[in-house]
Amino acid sequence: MAIASEDDFQHSSNSTYRTIGSSLQADQEALLEKLLDHPPPGLQRPEDRFYGTYIIFFSLGIGSLLPWNFLVTAKEYWMFKLGNSSSPATGEDPEGSDILNYFESYLAVASTVPSMLCLVANFLLVNRVAVHIRVLASLTVILAIFMVITALVKVDTSSWTRGFFAVTIVCMVILSGASTVFSSSIYGMTGSFPMRNSQALISGGAMGGTVSAVASLVDLAASSDVRDSALAFFLTATIFLVLCMGLYLLLSRLEYARYYMRPVLVARVFSGEEELPQDSPSVPLVASRFSDSHTPPLRPILKKTASLGFCVTYVFFITSLIYPAVCANIESLNKDSGSLWTTKFFIPLTTFLLYNFADLCGRQLTAWIQVPGPNSKALPGFVLLRTCLIPLFVLCNYQPRVHLKTVVFQSDVYPALLSSLLGLSNGYLSTLALLYGPKIVPRELAEATGVVMSFYLCLGLTLGSACSTLLVHLI
Repeated sequence: MAIASEDDFQHSSNSTYRTIGSSLQADQEALLEKLLDHPPPGLQRPEDRFYGTYIIFFSLGIGSLLPWNFLVTAKEYWMFKLGNSSSPATGEDPEGSDILNYFESYLAVASTVPSMLCLVANFLLVNRVAVHIRVLASLTVILAIFMVITALVKVDTSSWTRGFFAVTIVCMVILSGASTVFSSSIYGMTGSFPMRNSQALISGGAMGGTVSAVASLVDLAASSDVRDSALAFFLTATIFLVLCMGLYLLLSRLEYARYYMRPVLVARVFSGEEELPQDSPSVPLVASRFSDSHTPPLRPILKKTASLGFCVTYVFFITSLIYPAVCANIESLNKDSGSLWTTKFFIPLTTFLLYNFADLCGRQLTAWIQVPGPNSKALPGFVLLRTCLIPLFVLCNYQPRVHLKTVVFQSDVYPALLSSLLGLSNGYLSTLALLYGPKIVPRELAEATGVVMSFYLCLGLTLGSACSTLLVHLI
């Protein structure tokens, strides 16, 4: 439900938002859309029977962020392993206290920095390596690394805690790089599909967080041993990753998906000052040709997506600055009571479950409401407004506190409300920008634009993760 009067854009058959600046541009884009989107004679647009393609993209969205969500959510397990003890809580200051207290920040940095490099590589490989090869190869690497992490659950690491920490960080670096290639390739591919498929993929990412939070709670409640709980937890993720691989292989068998995955001719739009080719009198404004370059043109993509890219970057900068480094260390004010709610289940519920469920609701909301539009100045305004969340979280009962001793919000309700607001605003605003990105460029640039938008996302995560380490030390 985008407002045409506000942003003056046109909706094409590829769900593409385009600003009309002149009659020449309008004619060019109309011919371009006709060339790219109109089916050949005798080829009709198929229907997505039983919502098969939508469900597959939603499931792949879950799988794209599932490894990261499962690793971050397993806080009790990391406390047990890195605490160098036989119990998750001994009351003693462990040998690797710095590692234990700031583990979420280290994990965030290890996951985001390699992602930037992999996104650059993936952009360069868009026209060199087929998307299905990139997807299947990255899924295989993710699965292999997650099997290693699962196997280490039952290994006694009390004598080599720092070595285990190093192995975990290395696994996270490889896992994050492969996940980035997988998610950006899939996201770029959905740029050629109608917008609701992109929305399904992005909403699936939030569902992955919700699934991991629920699975963590179930495992904590059902098992008294942290290692048994973590083993069942990580095995769940491993099984789902195998399912994702099967679903992706099924995607190419669906008629609806094959229609939108068909090869696209790269179109060249001539300006009024260029001399038209002699052999193309029937197409005065648009000439189609196969691109001689293996690398997609970056400058027009960056120019077209600059505003949306800023929105994506800043949304995830604020989110990763707070979540999970600050959120996961906000304790209940009634922790001394010893109840399960204030000790064992407080952080999994108020931080992970509430944030991820609110994030899912925000992303799913974009299926019905798409306001502000891609050219609206209100979108960056709402994005900048999220900066106010930083001091609000800091003033909750974050522990340990060294420099800022005062806790302003003397109730456990506040972190729950703030986590919900953080997730809801992150889901809605980021999804809007990510949906618009591949739709404001020609279809043949949709996949490359998807990779660029993923780069903006990763840039925000990297900056936020780096700053979160500084923030928690300042508190």
